[in-house]
Amino acid sequence: MFIETETTPNPATLKFLPGRQVMVAGTREFVDEEQAEASPLAAALFSLGDVTGVFFGRDFISVTAGHGAGWSDLKPQVVAMLLDHFISEAPLFAAGTAAGISVPAEEDFPGDREEDADIIDQIKDLIETRIRPAVANDGGDVAYRGFRDGVVFLQMQGACSGCPSSSATLKNGIESLIKYYVPEVTEVRAA
Repeated sequence: MFIETETTPNPATLKFLPGRQVMVAGTREFVDEEQAEASPLAAALFSLGDVTGVFFGRDFISVTAGHGAGWSDLKPQVVAMLLDHFISEAPLFAAGTAAGISVPAEEDFPGDREEDADIIDQIKDLIETRIRPAVANDGGDVAYRGFRDGVVFLQMQGACSGCPSSSATLKNGIESLIKYYVPEVTEVRAA
């Protein structure tokens, strides 16, 4: 088995491609050791000490190194851990834990209104068909969190979370695309 790596626009994050499916559906992000307890692999990666984020995509894993950590030392350790995991065919998640998309509490985002259903459907379709695949190429994901009064709330995940260029991606790329196809949208904000 060979695991490829790719750089991402976020210099602290590397994308690891094991050449096989990682998640059957959805994505999952771990931003601390407590969250990582749901996944033996994520917990093992956090145990390296220099890892501050793990993101599982459909066919990749993005790992974020902490401030001051060097990828020259950390990368071989991450690759070895991923190889051990996939060769042993260990489960990605601990028994009894949620394996799908991790979603923050609903009260953190504006509630969608029924009268906006058509607009919301258009926004979600654009996210699924055009935005998510492009963001996944960079080792991350974007999740819809709400629409209210012309403002779309999105959450950047994986390599895109905390990336120096994420605000430019959000405003210049994603916002422009959504506003072009859905004129009712006046702004896109990070949730």
